[in-house]
Amino acid sequence: MNRMGSQMGGEARLRYLDADFDVLAPGSYVTCAVTGQRIPLDELRYWSVDRQEPYVGPVQMVKRDLGLA
Repeated sequence: MNRMGSQMGGEARLRYLDADFDVLAPGSYVTCAVTGQRIPLDELRYWSVDRQEPYVGPVQMVKRDLGLA
């Protein structure tokens, strides 16, 4: 693990809801299900309630929906 990641608290575990999410395990980021990119929790805007996975942006979300990722 890099120094920055350990200082920031690591990866959070979330339960994704329709317009919000519950934090199940604290952390400072989640990992995009399509790109593998870290998404700081304060920048998380896109996720799937059905798949329970986060996305870095709308393009990645649509790609997953269309089966392109």
